[in-house]
Amino acid sequence: MLYCSLYREVLKKGLSTIDAIRAKKPKRLPTVMTKDETMKVIAAVPLEYQLMVKLIYGGGLRLMECLRLRVKDIDFGNNQIMVRDAKGMKDRVTVLPDNLRQALQEHLERAKLLHQDDMAKGYGRVYLPYALGRKYPNACLEWGWQYVFPAKGLSKDPQTGDIDGTMSMKMASRRPYRLRCGWGIAKPVNVHTFRHCFATYLLEANYDIRTVQELLGHKDVSTTMIYTHILNKPGITVKSPLEV
Repeated sequence: MLYCSLYREVLKKGLSTIDAIRAKKPKRLPTVMTKDETMKVIAAVPLEYQLMVKLIYGGGLRLMECLRLRVKDIDFGNNQIMVRDAKGMKDRVTVLPDNLRQALQEHLERAKLLHQDDMAKGYGRVYLPYALGRKYPNACLEWGWQYVFPAKGLSKDPQTGDIDGTMSMKMASRRPYRLRCGWGIAKPVNVHTFRHCFATYLLEANYDIRTVQELLGHKDVSTTMIYTHILNKPGITVKSPLEV
C-alpha cells in the first residue's frame, strides 16, 4: 500500500505504466564436501540421527523428504525409496543404499514395537494426507502408514484434537553446521549439503545426467547441470602454472 500511495500521490503515475525490470537472482555454486569430509561430519552426528543423515546422503533426499517417509515407501526388495509429494508435488524413486538395509530394518523393528505399544494404550494414529483419513478411517493405525522416523513423544493433531504419532522434527538442519567446527571443516555445511554431495559423486562416477536428474527430482535438467560446473571448475581440471 505504501508503494501504491507513493506512485499515485507523489509521482502521479499508475503502477500499470511502469516497465519494471526484475533483478537477476545471483547464481551460487553449492558447497560440496570431499568424501572424507562427508564421513567425518556423519561420524560427528549423534547416533540417534546418523541413520537419517546417511539416508539423506545415500539417496539424495531433502530433509523434509526424509522426515516424511512412511514405512510403505521403503522397498527393500528392489533397494528403492519412493519419495511422495516432493518439491513440485511430484513422486519419484531414488536408491536405497544396500549397506543401510540391515540398520534400517532393525530401526523399523524397534519403531514397530513402539507403534504396537502406542496402539495398546489407545494411540498410534498418524496423519493421512488428502482426506484419506475420512475415506479410510482405520488406515491411520496401519503399520505401512507410520513414519519411518517417528518423534519420541506423542502430540495433539491441531485439526482433530487426536493424540497421535508424528514425524521426528528434532534433527535441526544446521546441526552438522555446528559439528563441522570440531573436525576442522571450514566449509558452510548443512543437511542439504549431503544432497549436493550425492549428485556430485554420481556425476563423478559417470552416471548419465538424466538419471541424476530423476533421482534428485529436478524439473529441469539445467538445475542438475549446476553440479557439472563444480566438476569442471579450474581447481579440479587445470594445473596451476606454479606446479608446472
